[in-house]
Amino acid sequence: MRIILLWVGKTDGKALQELVNEYQTRLQRYIKFEIVTIPGLKNTKNMTEAQQKQKEGEHILSKLQPNDFLVLLDERGTSYSSVSFSRFLQQRMNQGIKRLVFVVGGPYGFSERVHTKANGKVSLSHMTFSHQMIRPFITEQIYRAFTILRNEPYHHG
Repeated sequence: MRIILLWVGKTDGKALQELVNEYQTRLQRYIKFEIVTIPGLKNTKNMTEAQQKQKEGEHILSKLQPNDFLVLLDERGTSYSSVSFSRFLQQRMNQGIKRLVFVVGGPYGFSERVHTKANGKVSLSHMTFSHQMIRPFITEQIYRAFTILRNEPYHHG
């Protein structure tokens, strides 16, 4: 299985990008892991929130393959503990899924078409975080999940 983390716009903070890079490097020991960045939209001041979500949604959908298992990071999604999230990943691997795609949307979330295409939604917290902050959080949690699956000492909970 390959895990793809897809997000809209570059990561602005250098510290955030360094954290993402650290866990991306660590993940290579366990699984094929790739980050795909969709360029942020230009001239958004002339677009409504709905137009921005729709345009970003078109870009997201253009990056998907027909058999991808699509999971949106959404505050209304399923909340997992780190251990149960590791089981979620193991179940996807057991199903023979070739590409598991996690998507971090833009600041306004996802278009209806992206929601319709999704196989699931995951919430990292009941709190709302910026789409920038979610990037290192999800990367770290995917790494943590693999250390749990391998009974490695990284996770002590």
